[in-house]
Amino acid sequence: MNHLPLIIKREYLTKVRNKSFIIMTFLSPIIFVGIFALVAYLSSLNNDTVRNISILDESGLFANEFTNSSTTHYKILSGTSLADAKKEAESTEIYGLLYIPKTENLESLSKEITFYSEDSPSLSLMGNINDILEREVNTLKLKEAGIDSETIKDLHINISANQETFKGMETSKLGAGLKLGFGGLAGYLLFMFIIIYGNMIMRSVIEEKTSRVIEVIISSVKPRVLLLGKIFGTTLAGVTQFLVWVILILILMAAVTSIFGIDPTSVSASGQAIEKTVDGGTQQLIQEVMMEINNLPIANLIIMFILFFVGGYLLYASMYASVGAAVDSETDTQQFMMPILMPLILAVYVGIFTVIDNPHGTVSQVFSYIPFTSPVVMLMRIPFGVPLWQQIISVVILFATFVGMVWFAAKIYRVGILMYGKKPTYKEIFKWLKY
Repeated sequence: MNHLPLIIKREYLTKVRNKSFIIMTFLSPIIFVGIFALVAYLSSLNNDTVRNISILDESGLFANEFTNSSTTHYKILSGTSLADAKKEAESTEIYGLLYIPKTENLESLSKEITFYSEDSPSLSLMGNINDILEREVNTLKLKEAGIDSETIKDLHINISANQETFKGMETSKLGAGLKLGFGGLAGYLLFMFIIIYGNMIMRSVIEEKTSRVIEVIISSVKPRVLLLGKIFGTTLAGVTQFLVWVILILILMAAVTSIFGIDPTSVSASGQAIEKTVDGGTQQLIQEVMMEINNLPIANLIIMFILFFVGGYLLYASMYASVGAAVDSETDTQQFMMPILMPLILAVYVGIFTVIDNPHGTVSQVFSYIPFTSPVVMLMRIPFGVPLWQQIISVVILFATFVGMVWFAAKIYRVGILMYGKKPTYKEIFKWLKY
């Protein structure tokens, strides 16, 4: 084991000094922020687009219902036919024509209103128009029945039930969304980290094996020590690259938003939705978000995120290293990748389809103890309140499995790194475990 620090250092320096590693370390954040800035810029352009809509209301019922917004301007037409209105809309920069015919009753009217446009209109725009029409038609229908619609509106009460645990902790839909967002982000980061840097370990083993460098190293170092050194060294290189990405992305995001004046929170919204967004509502939303963040077990989340992140990566990294030792080229790894990727994919699906619906259900609990799925599933469950003893048991099982997987991988590594010119099968690998 006295060679382990030297192997870790060698592996780490080899990775961080690699030209492609350096280029991608600095280029990836630039590409990411560039794409983000482009999307935000295009979104802001889309928000600045004003849609001009003509309204031909032959019924005379909706003349005062459509009000202009910052993105939608309405023009009421009168004294013209539908054919002339359509020709005018096609010959000028009119986004669309809303035709409301005159009918005998409201039931017929609701089926004959038509929106004409050159292309398919946006869903948000049509949703807003339909809401306006439906609200007014329902009001008129109530008046026909002799019911005062304003009285009904005054008597209507909106109910939003408060959410609180038996221990007195308040919860909400927003809080559940934040918890789900944290769990999903943590699981996604781990999934991507395993895929990216697990493949890096596998390629590193294959390169040393094909260059015969490994034959010199293995003469003075035990396979298990060499395997651990490659895993830990590549892990440190990956963590270094990840931290550089985070720092550069934060710096570049701040620079882009300040220099170009791009609002990163800008999203495409309809005119009616924009009208509803007021400063007071935004401030209240921010206060609710901060309150929900304060209610989260931040310390528990950070500690367990680190433990499951490290444990999950080390477990899968040892599997990637054993695959690299068993083959001669990267093309031969495909037959062995499915057993590695399937538990990861299963963990993501279990997290999405079971944790969201019932984070404390039987399926969620079982998969949060299985070491090949627990790093993703348990990270998604923890924000919803998992007892500490369950978290500890899951972490212990995870790291114990890692130790066992290292022993398992070392046996494959010991034989595989000296095997050349033959594609191994599962049957042969199983024999290697007996040596």
